[in-house]
Amino acid sequence: MTDIRTRKADHITLALQSTHQSSQGAGFDRIRFEPNPMPQMSLQDVEFNSYFLERHVAAPFMIGAMTGGCDNGEIINQHLAEAAQSCNIPMSLGSQRAALESGLPQNVRRWAPSAIVLGNLGATQLQQHGFGLAERAVESVAANALVIHLNPLQELIQPDGDRDWNNVLEAIQRCAEKLDVPVIVKEVGAGIGPNSVKKLMDAGIKWIEIAGRGGTNWASIELDRNGSEREQEIAGPFLDWGMNTVEILPVVHAACPNLNFIGSGGVRNGLDIALCIRLGAKMTALAQPFLAPALISTEAVIEKISIFKEQLRWTMFLTGSQKLSDLRKASLQKSVN
Repeated sequence: MTDIRTRKADHITLALQSTHQSSQGAGFDRIRFEPNPMPQMSLQDVEFNSYFLERHVAAPFMIGAMTGGCDNGEIINQHLAEAAQSCNIPMSLGSQRAALESGLPQNVRRWAPSAIVLGNLGATQLQQHGFGLAERAVESVAANALVIHLNPLQELIQPDGDRDWNNVLEAIQRCAEKLDVPVIVKEVGAGIGPNSVKKLMDAGIKWIEIAGRGGTNWASIELDRNGSEREQEIAGPFLDWGMNTVEILPVVHAACPNLNFIGSGGVRNGLDIALCIRLGAKMTALAQPFLAPALISTEAVIEKISIFKEQLRWTMFLTGSQKLSDLRKASLQKSVN
């Protein structure tokens, strides 16, 4: 358990460093909205209230999964949860594995009694420990849904990471069939392509978080923590493994138009949020941009949420999009840069 807590603490420190943000980017700089110099509306006419998991939320973005299972994780989650409650923004917890294994209380409902809270477990943890672990994860925080994260590359680079990924899809399907709450499947920075999306859809999954390449590079973070020169050499070519968020979102949306996609992976501001919505996402998620504010205070997180909402409002105004349905039809141009 000490090893897990140390690893989670390292993750926080390293995720704040620019050297562990993807060098390739998520691709948001390669496309632009066509400007509309005659919006024919007031800025205050813009509406982006949304529904997520059949509940009203203030905006089409959420606090993405970050951390859990270390000393700083508790104060970070408190600030995030209190901000989520105050702003009516959904929040995804980091992996609950450490808390469940140690029996430590998970206090998110004390801080966010009515917010949408998403539980979180790794796919291989479900494969190893069975459906009961998923039930415990949901019950321990009264979660509105369970996120199952897929991170095979991260596990390969981690010392003693999970190498056996047999029957992972079957474990996911069982959760989708038997849990009383929806199941969301996400990657952690390499993206989920159309072939995998179709398999997950056939397994009963209705929400998929793309988490494409372009944001925090977990392969780089794990490599930084791995002291083996041999393993560092093996992992070197895979540091840019995966598909960019901007490239993959329209492809998976076209392949499975009835699925609900969450755009994430390198989303850093309200303009990026708008581009994800335009490319086919129903919801978006940001994690790393909230990490530094979460180390300061609840108010700092609330201010960051307010900034993202205003950036989204500006984007919609500048494209003449009064509602999200208008934004989804806004004209795009490839960047000339």
